[in-house]
Amino acid sequence: MSTLSADYLVVGAGAMGMAFTDVLLTESDATVVMIDRHHQPGGHWNDAYPFVRLHQPSAFYGVNSKHLGSDQIDATGWNKGLYELATNSEVCAYFDQVMQQQFLPTGRVRYFPMCEYTGEGAFRSLVADAEHEVEAAKVVDATYMNVTVPSMRPPPFPVDAAAHCAPLNALPKVAGEFDSYVVIGAGKTGMDACLFLLKNEVDPERIRWIMPRDSWMLDRANIQPGELFAQSIGRGFALQAEAIAAAESVDDLFARTEAAGQLLRLDPAIRPTMYRCATVTKAELEQLRRITGIIRLGRVQRIEAEEIVLDEGSIPTYARTLQVVCSADGLERRPVAPVFAGSSITLQAVRTCQQVFSAAFIGHVEASYSDE
Repeated sequence: MSTLSADYLVVGAGAMGMAFTDVLLTESDATVVMIDRHHQPGGHWNDAYPFVRLHQPSAFYGVNSKHLGSDQIDATGWNKGLYELATNSEVCAYFDQVMQQQFLPTGRVRYFPMCEYTGEGAFRSLVADAEHEVEAAKVVDATYMNVTVPSMRPPPFPVDAAAHCAPLNALPKVAGEFDSYVVIGAGKTGMDACLFLLKNEVDPERIRWIMPRDSWMLDRANIQPGELFAQSIGRGFALQAEAIAAAESVDDLFARTEAAGQLLRLDPAIRPTMYRCATVTKAELEQLRRITGIIRLGRVQRIEAEEIVLDEGSIPTYARTLQVVCSADGLERRPVAPVFAGSSITLQAVRTCQQVFSAAFIGHVEASYSDE
């Protein structure tokens, strides 16, 4: 076992670990050892479905020292008139460039991909017979948010061998082999699966959407960066503050925020019970409303050859139906943990719906203040 030394051991080279490290390099003279299980930086983006895009403008993502995207406004499509949304491949390439062109050339970062943290400052290679120990002043947990995408785990319910079931990563390769689709999951991943099918001219009558809970959604038009949208985003923050000040309960808060034009819902007749920062345009919402086969019978318990069994009933399925699994905790509710605790730093959200900004902010606080 070799011994390394650094000021910080950062466990995880996903977006949060990269954003934290970027600020340390800019605002201090710290040295860093970074380890990650993936073959390149980017965390869960390496496992995401190929057609995924950022749900918020590219300018809101990435590290402080290198802009993501080119600040272009889309001229076509369902995001027309709003700032660009980086694709999966663009995000992965971006983080690799940050590592290769900015972090490593400083000589202050040593990066170990394809490695697993084993605790107590030690890690081992997943592909070679190598183990390392790091003598670091602080250990930074950049994996605490535990982002999971459907391809990272098997379906969370039994599936009969005769049924066709796959994560939405498989959709671009197999979509043409099936007559109909069942999308499982009510969050943004499920919305992306439905929009992918609709964009590729699948008849909405051939899509059923299992929705255990309806979700509140943010209108992407209200969260645009730059001078062009400065007045509207300022007005949006003011309206949210007014709703918070006047609300008498959580339900009342959401009702007031919706009335102020800051939240959307799929079905005006059904009150959502979930809020995970899902972001859409009104054009995308209009497309989603074309799907009338919404199944609100709770969660899937099992998929059989001819039947999908849910909490509150069952629906039929067929030999040429693909069940598209979109249920994964991309924004898991985590237990409360201190960000700073002696020699440990736990990266987590300290600003709503802005995990990467949160990691950069934590890095700034770490670099700027000497005591907890």
